[in-house]
Amino acid sequence: MNNLIIGIAGGSGSGKTTLSLRLKERFGEDEVRLISHDSYYKRHDELPFEERCKLNYDHPDAFDNALLIYHLQELKAGRAIDCPVYDYSNHNRSNEVQHIEPAPVLIVEGILPFVEPELCALFDYKIFVDTDADERILRRILRDVKERGRSIDSVFRQYVTTVKPMHEAYVEPSKKYAHVIVPEGGENLVALEMIFGRVEKHIQAHK
Repeated sequence: MNNLIIGIAGGSGSGKTTLSLRLKERFGEDEVRLISHDSYYKRHDELPFEERCKLNYDHPDAFDNALLIYHLQELKAGRAIDCPVYDYSNHNRSNEVQHIEPAPVLIVEGILPFVEPELCALFDYKIFVDTDADERILRRILRDVKERGRSIDSVFRQYVTTVKPMHEAYVEPSKKYAHVIVPEGGENLVALEMIFGRVEKHIQAHK
């Protein structure tokens, strides 16, 4: 298939998912498939829960990028994939999968999709969502406590020990690979309209 593969990167809580969902809502399930880089966290059945809690999930080595690259190549070739499903409460990949069919537009969103060169090279259009650090940590606390069953103490501890240092070491520097930098993510209506136009042009050209 002549897919447009879009990579959307940015810090935790920056608004990547909101931007991705706005694109999916605008063009519909038949035109846009959304893949979370988080789904490709490596499986760690060999470790007990207590040890999995201590892993650094904000380092590039935490991701099974080889599997994601293979899956994107399969989708680009017109073949469906079974995407892993990650269980945040258990800090491990679950036994479920999400069946994803090929589509004209594929979106991969996450904190570190631009860091692995082979993965980054697959993206036709790279967007970095740039949001103030204070706002990102507040969003992360709300999300992790409400949606992922985490305590405020554990979220803060993880932010200080891994999220912030890894953001400064890997996420922020990956901004240089982006074609477009979007302040405030899905709330930036001007940027959204520009991105919508780019995606619409691709969809219309390949109907």
